[in-house]
Amino acid sequence: MAEQPSELTGPDLAVGVAISALKPGVPLLGHAKGQPVVLIQEPGGELHAIGASCTHYGGPLAEGLVADRTIRCPWHHARFDLATGRAVGAPALNPVPCYRVERQGGSVRVGSPRVEAAKEPPPVSPSSVVIVGAGPAGAFCAETLRHEGFTGRITLVGDDPSDPVDRPNLSKDYLAGTAPEEWIPLRDADFYREREIALVRTAVVTGLDLAGRNVRLSDARAISYGALLLATGAEPIRLPIPGGDLPHVRTLRTLADSRAIIAKASQARSAVVIGASFIGLEVAASLRVRGLEVTVVAPEAVPLERVLGAEVGRYVRRLHEARGVKFQLGRKPEQIAGNDVTLDDDTAIPGELVVMGVGVRPRVQLAEAAGLEVDRGIVVDDKLRTKAPDVYAAGDVARYPHDGAMVRIEHWVVAARQGQAVAREMVGRGRPFRDVPFFWSAHYNTTIGYVGHAEHWDASEVKGSLDNGNACVIYRDAGRVRAVATVGRDRVLLEAEQALAEADAGKLERIISQQ
Repeated sequence: MAEQPSELTGPDLAVGVAISALKPGVPLLGHAKGQPVVLIQEPGGELHAIGASCTHYGGPLAEGLVADRTIRCPWHHARFDLATGRAVGAPALNPVPCYRVERQGGSVRVGSPRVEAAKEPPPVSPSSVVIVGAGPAGAFCAETLRHEGFTGRITLVGDDPSDPVDRPNLSKDYLAGTAPEEWIPLRDADFYREREIALVRTAVVTGLDLAGRNVRLSDARAISYGALLLATGAEPIRLPIPGGDLPHVRTLRTLADSRAIIAKASQARSAVVIGASFIGLEVAASLRVRGLEVTVVAPEAVPLERVLGAEVGRYVRRLHEARGVKFQLGRKPEQIAGNDVTLDDDTAIPGELVVMGVGVRPRVQLAEAAGLEVDRGIVVDDKLRTKAPDVYAAGDVARYPHDGAMVRIEHWVVAARQGQAVAREMVGRGRPFRDVPFFWSAHYNTTIGYVGHAEHWDASEVKGSLDNGNACVIYRDAGRVRAVATVGRDRVLLEAEQALAEADAGKLERIISQQ
């Protein structure tokens, strides 16, 4: 991603500031030699200085959270190591600059940039790694393996010629026409070539030989592995209705899908979005920005009620209606024709473009054929390992233990972090994957952030004002906070995420009580 420029503000840290100006764990924004820098004193007294702009989309790290020797971006929760500047938690890939810090009596100054020392060889090293799927889990796994010092052969096999890409943007700014093309690729072919990661895009995996430790490709090749990651992701569901396979009826998963919708939108005046899911509503917003007449059709009475509750769902509907989106809720499509969609009450809705956003299904066919355990996803343990030796699963396809239950979570950041976790486990530096799920959803100028996982809750509470763009929503099950959503309170969401990670109910309640 392109880093957004930051204006210089605050003290000149190259000249120095009094140590007394630093509060433990609170970033101090300043600058040094023309670059924005945050100076941080950890609670133990150690000092760090790193670049002030997140390398994902330029989020202000000075407004972020310092925890566990990292700083977390308030926008999309990327994590950077305080001592090295390395991006250690998705969605960021690139490091931020890291600077020397010098004490001089009662003051401290920021000096020259630091060069990160080479990573020590990993404790263990598989003979080779094959990664099936070049989405976020696969791409982040391949890159993290190199960051962790793995020098063996890595083969990354993708069935989408455009992968790896920044998929969340495909339904947001890119689809709306407000994000440049260069934001979309995570890495280019040169990046993988320089790091000796073989990126296979001309063939797909057709079978797994777990006993023989190899994967079979559609071009008749077989690639052996010492460790294998299945990151096959999920595929969009198409409703089996008359006209559902017409050329102007699209789903959205890949860059090619987004481009096809953009191309059709440039020729159309009206669009029907089937499904009031996050993807469906983001598509609706993007098409409205492009000037199309948009109608959302969905069987539920309130958009997003199952995930965010009725009050937030009604708020999201108001956001869209204020921009001219029409809703046909409590309705299902019966038939799609060339220029309209007929609903189950015989209403015909104009739709020269139709987008289905009715969910996805995990791609488990390879795992099932190989005899791996599958239960609404590939079943793995808390280190994302299947029962087959040295075989892992991550991302949308993985069903893993979280907070006392087996879950499969379809969040891009979760998939990317799982890929990072698998890489570290492969080289002997792993630990149980217990990251708190996080996602964000953008609707015009409003972003909803969410941490935790509440498949079920019996009470929700809104603190603040959703309509004023300043609110915190708490989801409880039997009195316990399972998830938190915010609008306009990025810092609160970071704090709630950390409290959930620490399983510190008291801390979480204190955060909530202050809202």
